[in-house]
Amino acid sequence: MKYIKILPAIALSCMLFSSCDDNMMEWGTDPDHGEVTSAELPLELAEKIGRYEPLKKYTTFKLGAGIGLDEYMNDADYRKIVNENFHEVTVGYAMKHAPMVAANGAINFTKVDAFIAKTKEAGLSVFGHTLVWHSNQNASYLNSLIAPTIIPGSSGPNTVSITGLNDGSFSGWARNNPGAGITAVDGAGLTSTSKAIKLVSSATSSQPYNLQLTSPAIPAVSGHRYEISFFIKSDQAGKGRISFDANVTNQYPYADWYATGGTFTEAFATTSLWQQVKFTINNTKVGSSTFAFNFDLGYLPNVTYYIDANTVAVVDLDAAPLVTNLVTNGKFNTDISGWSQYNPTSGGNVYSLATAAEAYEGNGAMKVINTFTDATTQYKTQIHANFTSTLTAGKDYTISFMIKSLASGSVRCSTTVTSGGSAKYQGDQTTSPTWKLVEWKINASGAENGFNFDLGGFAGTYFIDNVVVSDGVATGGGTGTPSVTIDKPDSEKATLIGNAMTDWISKMVSHYKNDVKAWDVVNEPMKEGGSLRDGNVTTLASDEFYWVKYLGKDYAVTAFKLARQYGNPTDKLFINDYNLEASLPKCDGLIDYVKYIESKGATVDGIGTQMHISLTTDKDKIVQMFQKMAATGKLIKISELDVRLGTATPTLVQLADQSAMYQFVIDSYNKYVPKAQQYGITIWGISDKKEEHVNWLPNESPNVWDANYKRKHAYKGVADGLAGKDISKDFTGDIIIK
Repeated sequence: MKYIKILPAIALSCMLFSSCDDNMMEWGTDPDHGEVTSAELPLELAEKIGRYEPLKKYTTFKLGAGIGLDEYMNDADYRKIVNENFHEVTVGYAMKHAPMVAANGAINFTKVDAFIAKTKEAGLSVFGHTLVWHSNQNASYLNSLIAPTIIPGSSGPNTVSITGLNDGSFSGWARNNPGAGITAVDGAGLTSTSKAIKLVSSATSSQPYNLQLTSPAIPAVSGHRYEISFFIKSDQAGKGRISFDANVTNQYPYADWYATGGTFTEAFATTSLWQQVKFTINNTKVGSSTFAFNFDLGYLPNVTYYIDANTVAVVDLDAAPLVTNLVTNGKFNTDISGWSQYNPTSGGNVYSLATAAEAYEGNGAMKVINTFTDATTQYKTQIHANFTSTLTAGKDYTISFMIKSLASGSVRCSTTVTSGGSAKYQGDQTTSPTWKLVEWKINASGAENGFNFDLGGFAGTYFIDNVVVSDGVATGGGTGTPSVTIDKPDSEKATLIGNAMTDWISKMVSHYKNDVKAWDVVNEPMKEGGSLRDGNVTTLASDEFYWVKYLGKDYAVTAFKLARQYGNPTDKLFINDYNLEASLPKCDGLIDYVKYIESKGATVDGIGTQMHISLTTDKDKIVQMFQKMAATGKLIKISELDVRLGTATPTLVQLADQSAMYQFVIDSYNKYVPKAQQYGITIWGISDKKEEHVNWLPNESPNVWDANYKRKHAYKGVADGLAGKDISKDFTGDIIIK
């Protein structure tokens, strides 16, 4: 190894390109062959920057990089820059709820496990980002937990008169043993506008028939099966049964609506108590033309029961259908016969029989798994059924069905036609984890001989049930009592979302307990004015879900306690937000919220300020922000630092100003945050390469390396800020060659 004096520019550049010093950054791609995004630095400045050491050698605190997992794993040049220049990495997306949590709530650690193993090889630590946020959530899964419960109505036309219940006259109904009262109450049913029958047992009630309401005579056909259904709840633990008149054989023992003997327990003093009772009898006496049944609710004293009047139904399951279904199998109770897979044509069947638990009603449904995602080629997954006869020209038909998907999805229907005909296409219909009735009305041309479910537009798992094609009224939900949608009460939603948070945090923190020693536990909790977000947002993105909306102000308290419980005692747990340098009231609000969290028994170790800034960011406010944060005594982290320029092709002046702004921020951090409180600085992103900015600051140049992985002027600003001096002033004018 020998030293020589600085050579003329041309010779110098040749030596720099041929240097084998591992600590020297290569100048990068020839601008004629690389991605030119900014002005070329003057040669003397470029030579200076080229002689700087890797950034991490200039700092006493942790220097981190916000990176893409895929870029790190797959781009060797990108990975080399990260490994050489930083102590710690924060994954921008891959460790968040949306990419980690599957549609059924299971967590897939595989991809992040491989990433962490790779960072260990390089001696990098990983900062966990982020446990609780409102964006980048698997919102479909979380919303499915709190979705309304949809309970199918009766399976056919109602044969029992409920007029006397709905109008409160009890015409045709007999209050044989009224107990402490049997009355009709407006607005006490399943909805705020439906009527309920209120039945109250007396203080001495002990036998089921001590409180009894008897139905009118119901027309019956000997040998037919009858489905009886209704909704019921009670104000406390209760017990009931259904008994029958003498026209039903074997009426003893009585038909209870639970296998446990007819008991049901009050879980919530709200509509969540409503439960559907549905069972079938098939033993009407030969020769009987009617039968009747009794609500027997007198087992226990002083219990108040409510039966939704509009849902009391008796259906003859063996009666001839009122509407002719033009598909042979729309119920899928035992098989999926009558259906075929038009697409895909290879790779095996994507459709199958779903279980009874997955069905809308009955014993099964059709399950379809689509792996394609292309809104313009829905036909790539296409399941077909022939009509029992070609449709009649000029006649109106309705295709109806129930559908849900494990996550957000999309479906459309299309017709198949005989030769020379023109197919019809339905518009795309959104799907979700909640069952949805879809109806498509068409006027036939006379060529339609079948139809398809086109599911190739959105990858996911779909369930389809109650398919009806008819020239009458659509019957997707049954022709009897309607399906009932029951909203979950706020208390139940809070429990369900609280459980989901516990599951998510406990599993993430436990799984990475030996690998991740610092976390962003709560991200971006504050509004711009300094108040706490409340989740009341008019339009939500598909990956947006606000934990605070269901768990309240203490959602962060719970999150920090969980992270502490399942992690290491020495883990550093942060709260993080953006624009704290632009909105000092927001900074104050975040600090106050930290105080509130700790007043509730949780511990917050540090506060992160993201600092996505520009050249026009107010420097005085930056200083004030650091002063306010330092006064908390907490660890302070610059968590996502970048300096945008408003262009992907900056000038030399803009590059110099960007360098100066980076240095100002780091100088201010060093000056106003005491050493003991300096957790470190994370620079968000590596280079200005377009691929790194597809989802963050597109058409920009906010980073320290340019699009060809060459050090920008900003590299000098960052390094000088970290070192607390102009490093290049110590250069002797010599360079090292080998």
